[in-house]
Amino acid sequence: MSAVPTEPAETPEPAWRQRAVERSTRAAKLRAEQRVQRFLDAAQELIAEKGTTDFTVQEVVERSRQSLRSFYQHFDGKHELLLALFEDALSRSAAEIQQKSAAGRDPLDKLRISINLLYEASRPREGQQSPLFTDFAIQLLDTHPDQVATAHLPLLGFFAALVEDAVEAGQAVAHKPRRTASLIMQTAMFTAQAPSAPVGSHPAPLTAEEVSAFCLGGITGDMGPDRDSATAPPPKKTVATKKASTKKAASATTAKKTASAAGPPMRG
Repeated sequence: MSAVPTEPAETPEPAWRQRAVERSTRAAKLRAEQRVQRFLDAAQELIAEKGTTDFTVQEVVERSRQSLRSFYQHFDGKHELLLALFEDALSRSAAEIQQKSAAGRDPLDKLRISINLLYEASRPREGQQSPLFTDFAIQLLDTHPDQVATAHLPLLGFFAALVEDAVEAGQAVAHKPRRTASLIMQTAMFTAQAPSAPVGSHPAPLTAEEVSAFCLGGITGDMGPDRDSATAPPPKKTVATKKASTKKAASATTAKKTASAAGPPMRG
């Protein structure tokens, strides 16, 4: 039998060639990231100056001192550019909330801190415009809700982990932690946009503490947002209930003693 292979063996690629290609790829990636960041910075500057997202792609290109061809190599258009800014802002917000909530003493306290921070971050600031959230995000929610959901994934993942930690610690009940986290986030963010509740004839300002107490009550109280009566714990006894139970027990004891003193019942 012949030891010669019927097909020529493949010659392995030299290590130097692999290193050269990888180095070239890294350099190209770095240049692309720098170009993208320049477009993002230019768009952010225009938003800050105009107080609106009403700018053109040409303005972004001129401000970034790059070419129109380069812009369309990285973005399909203005919508994708704004979406990138929106996702970037939410990602930074998630990282900041996660960092500050680490000071909490336990999972439930970390969740409370996170809700407070999300509420405060979502509140409109007097004299400060945030058109990326007040204009673009609202429009995006109506036209591309799937893109809004994707942009919120970093925040949702973080809040879901906090809910799961609270459940594992025995501090909360949530059969669907990720869905519960979504409800908590939406409550905090949308309430922050109209931070007043009608009480009588006057609106009463809501506080972050009230919102977080409401949200946490849903997963620590008798009935959470995704629980039913079959899984709810028995109601806690109030002071009045305890007094009534004590009084009833005392009356039963007195009646029993009276019956014993009177002797056995009469038989006809």
